[in-house]
Amino acid sequence: MNTNELAVTVNCNTYTGVATTDSAASACAAAEQACNLAASKAAECGSAGQAVAQVVEEVAKTGIFGINAMWLSAIILIVVYMILITEKINRAVLALIGASLMIFCGLLNQEQALHHVDFNTLWLLIGMMMLVSITSKTGVFQYVAIKSAKVVKASPIGIMMMLMLITAVFSAFLDNVTTVLLVTPVTLLITEQLKIKAFPFLFGTILASNIGGTATLIGDPPNIIIGSRTHLTFGDFLIHMSPVAIVILIATCAILWLFWRKGLNATAEARAKVMKFNEKEAIHDAVLLKKCAIVFGLVLIGFMAGHPLGIEPGTVALAGAALLMLLAYGKLPGEKQTESVHHTFGEVEWITIFFFMGLFIIVGAVESSGLLKVLGEKLIAATDGSIEKMAFAVLWVSAILSSFLDNIPFVATMIPLLETAQGTTTIEQFEPVWWALSLGACLGGNGTLVGASANLTVAAFAEKAKQPISFVQYTKYAFPIMLITIAIAHGYLMLRYF
Repeated sequence: MNTNELAVTVNCNTYTGVATTDSAASACAAAEQACNLAASKAAECGSAGQAVAQVVEEVAKTGIFGINAMWLSAIILIVVYMILITEKINRAVLALIGASLMIFCGLLNQEQALHHVDFNTLWLLIGMMMLVSITSKTGVFQYVAIKSAKVVKASPIGIMMMLMLITAVFSAFLDNVTTVLLVTPVTLLITEQLKIKAFPFLFGTILASNIGGTATLIGDPPNIIIGSRTHLTFGDFLIHMSPVAIVILIATCAILWLFWRKGLNATAEARAKVMKFNEKEAIHDAVLLKKCAIVFGLVLIGFMAGHPLGIEPGTVALAGAALLMLLAYGKLPGEKQTESVHHTFGEVEWITIFFFMGLFIIVGAVESSGLLKVLGEKLIAATDGSIEKMAFAVLWVSAILSSFLDNIPFVATMIPLLETAQGTTTIEQFEPVWWALSLGACLGGNGTLVGASANLTVAAFAEKAKQPISFVQYTKYAFPIMLITIAIAHGYLMLRYF
């Protein structure tokens, strides 16, 4: 008998003890009967509540089809990956369908799905895309490319080396896809004037974009994801990744110089045409360029100083984008201002943003099912719990797989797996594994034409220019070079951390 029943019974007994009429006794009996009925209903409701809870728990374990949650989440993940590789369905659409299936199958509820979306990564991508969109209107990227070509007296091999250097530097502080979008058209223009094949130049641009992107937190999407999940800062990436990126860039330039130094020749007349280019004409808006330089400087300071203050890079990037739009468009009339802002938002690669969003939910469901925990435990067992063995295994496996799979979904899947493997190991002790993942994924993207988004972007430009790059043509040069860069990264990790 619960407390309420006891209280009512006591009250009834007390009442009957003093009652002298039959009506009072009848009233008490009726009250006691009502209490018993209420207790019975409460017990039934409690049983029903427990039953509902058991059903919810069972669905979380098995999914609505009665399939084990690990298997169901793995099946959805693998199917999404397989279709993604074929490129038959837009990757954003595919990721959103996969995320929806995870929710509809009961592997996640809506609140849990949102919890797995890394909004810091999304904000960082959106903010940087907006900043680059406005800056590209100044013509500064074309100015630098033309100026560099003239510095080396329009020598083809010299231009190739300079374009690789420019691409690597821009890719370190912008995302590498945006960098190749800006550099590739200028490269094609220069090669057309020199009347030489564009492939060596475009090949070098691809390699340099992925190498340069390895150097910083914001250079390549895999680094953005790693930094956001592990709370490694812009400064951390600069200190740990930029030294090896510089060494690898020098080594790659040396390899391409040795390979193509005698094969790239242009006539004196063709070189004279390039020397006549006026780089100053590339600058369309000097005032806007100054504003962009100021805001970019503030954003970089924010990246480095924000972490101790608890301010994430995503917040800094969005704030910088808002400030630059204010400086660039603030004095325009209302309608023109709205049009300009609308255009800037339109320049954001929303397909990429929603692809990331869906991907985070898919991987979150796989993580919640416990599959990644099991795989993490197997990884620990395979490497005997050694951080050194695990780092080298992650480096080489990441490089090989990222050559054939898009490195973004690969890294998004690997991070929770490695978090499980990290266990009670401190962040400082486990850091080499995160650097290994970054190096493997970013540099591995150079291995084939489908390894990274920047590769496919350059290939699309080449095709439009009627100088197509085939998968086999690219891979026979790139894959061996990729393996050399990973060997250098292996040596770097060994010397610095072990």
